[in-house]
Amino acid sequence: MKEKPSREKTIAVLPFVNRSGSEEMEYFSDGITEEIINALAGISQLKVTSRTSSFFFKNKNIPIGQIAKELNVTTILEGSVRLAANTIRITAQLIHAEEDFHFWSESWDRMLDNIFEIQDEISLLIADKLREQYGHLDIQDHLIETKTANLEAYEYFLKGRYHFNKWNPEDAGKAIEFYEMAIKLDPKHTDSYVGLADAYSFFAVTELMPAEGAWQKSRRYMDKAFVLNPDNAGVHYLLANYSFFYEANFQEAFKHGVKSIELKPNYPEAQQFISFLYLISGDTAKAKEHLEVAHRIDPLSQETLFFRAYFQYRIENYAEALSLFDEALKNNPHNIPAYIVRSYCLLKLGQYNEVVSFLQEMPDEIIIENERLGILSLAYILKKDTVKSEEYFNQLYEAAQNPKSFQAHSYLYLAYANLKETDKAFNWLKETIKLKSSVLLLNYSDPLASFLIDDPRYGEYKNRLYGLQKVEISTVNEKAPLLDAKTVEVYSEKLLKFVTEEQPFLIPNLSLRLLADQVEIHPNKLSWLLNERIGKNFNEFINYYRIEYFKQLAPDPKNSHISLIGLAYESGFNSKTVFNTYFKKETGMTPKEFLKQNA
Repeated sequence: MKEKPSREKTIAVLPFVNRSGSEEMEYFSDGITEEIINALAGISQLKVTSRTSSFFFKNKNIPIGQIAKELNVTTILEGSVRLAANTIRITAQLIHAEEDFHFWSESWDRMLDNIFEIQDEISLLIADKLREQYGHLDIQDHLIETKTANLEAYEYFLKGRYHFNKWNPEDAGKAIEFYEMAIKLDPKHTDSYVGLADAYSFFAVTELMPAEGAWQKSRRYMDKAFVLNPDNAGVHYLLANYSFFYEANFQEAFKHGVKSIELKPNYPEAQQFISFLYLISGDTAKAKEHLEVAHRIDPLSQETLFFRAYFQYRIENYAEALSLFDEALKNNPHNIPAYIVRSYCLLKLGQYNEVVSFLQEMPDEIIIENERLGILSLAYILKKDTVKSEEYFNQLYEAAQNPKSFQAHSYLYLAYANLKETDKAFNWLKETIKLKSSVLLLNYSDPLASFLIDDPRYGEYKNRLYGLQKVEISTVNEKAPLLDAKTVEVYSEKLLKFVTEEQPFLIPNLSLRLLADQVEIHPNKLSWLLNERIGKNFNEFINYYRIEYFKQLAPDPKNSHISLIGLAYESGFNSKTVFNTYFKKETGMTPKEFLKQNA
């Protein structure tokens, strides 16, 4: 058979339904869902929709086909969790979205003490069924590790993550309390330290706490998590944010961002952060590449929507950027970055009066005074309103004298640029660069600074701020074949001989792992052999033999008393839907049409 081209394998895990009889247990069903998402995301050839986009459909009665279309996936996993005392019941089913049929379902009744083993068992079985249905995946022996021996600490962690995922100050505060409880019970629980670092970085970025103190607390927990597990992708993502937003160290931020992606390619936040770093340093091609990955994994994320809008702004496609920013603000009227960069778009389009009006519409509770002051100053400078521009420039200049007023520092730099006072712009830059301002790092290469690009000093400072060193992101996709040509020939002959003589396809619950055990081939190697050399995934391969067996049974008068579905079951099928689907795909006709032709 010819080698079959590989297909992209995609799945979305919908929030498991809480059947525990109490809304208070919602954190547990959500937690189980997220653990399975994270486990499957560790399989490099599988594209797994992120939590944010999957949870968009929680408690919404939307057809599976529509969900799959919006998320651009071939498969949907749905399930439920019931927790009672110290026992847990989990059900799960996989749905082929395009043809809308369930091709696998299972349920588990276990003791809660074995929660990590249950999650690993479920994740491995789901991964196995996906590669049987859609194509080769390299699956590790375990997808979920035991993260703590203290079940109560794990429950506190799940509660913390449940609250933090609501993204508001009150719940972030509750998350911190639960993470601290988890650490008190298990001082080596890495994920709780990551959770604490994430929560405090949230307070730092939003300035809902004094930024410096919040960043310092965040860094303390990052360091503790790093000591426990230096290969935690979440730690490196947080270190990337810390390096950029607190230390204004572009290269260090980039290094940690790259490491985060290498450890977890299906990490949309890390992908879009690397995209952002590429973008502000001028590599739009790489920025677009990583942004597309983030969007594919997390298509409904508001954060990804902002970065898509910001990308359009940076490549000077201001009309498209405006449209995306409008969408972002419609979804979240309190999106501060969207307000700011949308104003930049209007400035570049020459709509200065609209900028002033737009800023007046900005809700008072989200106004950052130096941001508004800086944007208004730029608007009146570009509008050539001498009186107003002088008034606002003087206020901006005064505000910028505070060493901690990073927004004012950045806007004064942009003000000088748009006044075309080039020497003052670079002299100011020379002074403020010492203050390690992340806002300056962000806005140095902004389109609003375009008047400075032709000056030789621009390139010098760009190199100083961003560096020219390129860090290559290693990829796990470029792997040598699992089997050499000679071994392929030997294994193929062995496999085909076994299937023909022993007829294992007649076993209804035959799995790839079971067949691999029977022919004494590692499951990953058997999967690779079937898909990359024989040209069929496991289900196509096995169901081909089942259909051929059915085609021998059906016309035989001795079997006339047996129904078609009965003969299908005799041939190894255990589902009427699967039988009809594969029969039509293989023969181009229905079983009844086949029987009529061969009567």
